[in-house]
Amino acid sequence: MSEDQLKELQKEVAKKKRIASEWASQLHDLVEDRLPAGFEEIPGIAQSTYDACKDWAEANKALKAAGG
Repeated sequence: MSEDQLKELQKEVAKKKRIASEWASQLHDLVEDRLPAGFEEIPGIAQSTYDACKDWAEANKALKAAGG
């Protein structure tokens, strides 16, 4: 893998981590501020948080495998 490709993968991992953190923050806000009234929001936000974290984990695994 070229240095440019490695840098691009690092950027992608950072972007996915930021997105996962944003979803985690939304989940935290739901728990902190809107429950129990907002209970119907739990499945959607939880799934989006899970998906974003999984995307980050897969990208991070690829980065580590590439030596980054």
